[in-house]
Amino acid sequence: MKQIEVQILQQSYLLACPDGQESRLLDAVERVDTAMTRIRDAGKVRARERIAVLAALNLAFEVADRDAAAAQAAAQPAPAAAPISAVAPTEEDTLRLQSLLGRLDQALGQDGQLL
Repeated sequence: MKQIEVQILQQSYLLACPDGQESRLLDAVERVDTAMTRIRDAGKVRARERIAVLAALNLAFEVADRDAAAAQAAAQPAPAAAPISAVAPTEEDTLRLQSLLGRLDQALGQDGQLL
């Protein structure tokens, strides 16, 4: 486990970080610092603890909104594919299809003709 020194709201912190997770930790630090800086710069809250609590709540709401959107997207059926008739076959496609149908008819014999 590594230790990484970071700054959040212009204050240094020494954080433990699992090996290979440094970039994820630094991304998280950046998000927290940005959220706290926005609240501080708005000028309504000055106490570091209150800024931290408000930032944590804002980030928790963002995560909850993403989870709800993902759950809603997963619950909706996938969009239907365009109907085949919406795409006009080329002459080459028609010839290939006729050839394929002919070969299938030969393979199936008289009893199994498709068309």
